[in-house]
Amino acid sequence: MLKIGEFAKLSGVSIKTLRYYDKIGLVRPDVVDINNGYRFYSEAQLLTIKRIHIFKEQGFTLDQISTFLKEDISEEGVRSLVAQKQAELRRLIRESENQLNAINERLDRAKAFAAAHEKEYPIALRKVNPMLVASIRAIVPMSRLCVLLDEVIQYVRAYGETQASKSIVIKHGNAIDDQVDLEVALPISTNMIPSSDRVRINVLPGHTSAASLVHRCDPYDHSCLAVESLSAWIEANGYSRVEGEPIREVYMTPDEDIYGRMRLAELLIPVSRSV
Repeated sequence: MLKIGEFAKLSGVSIKTLRYYDKIGLVRPDVVDINNGYRFYSEAQLLTIKRIHIFKEQGFTLDQISTFLKEDISEEGVRSLVAQKQAELRRLIRESENQLNAINERLDRAKAFAAAHEKEYPIALRKVNPMLVASIRAIVPMSRLCVLLDEVIQYVRAYGETQASKSIVIKHGNAIDDQVDLEVALPISTNMIPSSDRVRINVLPGHTSAASLVHRCDPYDHSCLAVESLSAWIEANGYSRVEGEPIREVYMTPDEDIYGRMRLAELLIPVSRSV
């Protein structure tokens, strides 16, 4: 007979683990001294510990292993448990492969993200095409921007529309007491989605000419200098803002590809030649 310390050394299992195995009934000592509580194990139980170790390496739980150790377990019972573990491992492999594919795609996008953020974008004039969108307009604090965007995303997803890679923010006026007349919009591929009391399906108007500035911004920063820079360029180059047309900002970085607070955005101000 072996004392618990000797058995632990020979089996490679800690005394704490052996006591736990005893507690759950997985491996009980051959003898327990009733006078002092000392546990004694037989050399034959080393094989049991070895079997437990092998089963654990294959991913079986202690509860499943306890079934394997029962003398009355049937061949059918063994096959059933092993088949369950096989199916579980195959599922885990599929999940891991899906995660790996997603990580590979994220790595590619991260490289593109870095390149895009390092690039310098000169101010330019460009045509803006009309765009079918789902949008919400509300007078809210700027801090509610993310909430509004998520509401639109969830709405179009309910009708089978996948999330667009870009989102659009339109400010219909200056902030008053931290309240902004804000419209958020997502490009969508079909006009079969119905409007609701909150979400409007409409065509965002295009513009023959708009001043464009691609920049890095924090959507929640009220002190973004991009509008000032673009407005100064418009005036210096003989253009003027089209009256009544709001400033539009297109967020070019999807939410899942943002690292830190900054994201790439295109600021668009509709312009015409000054008379």
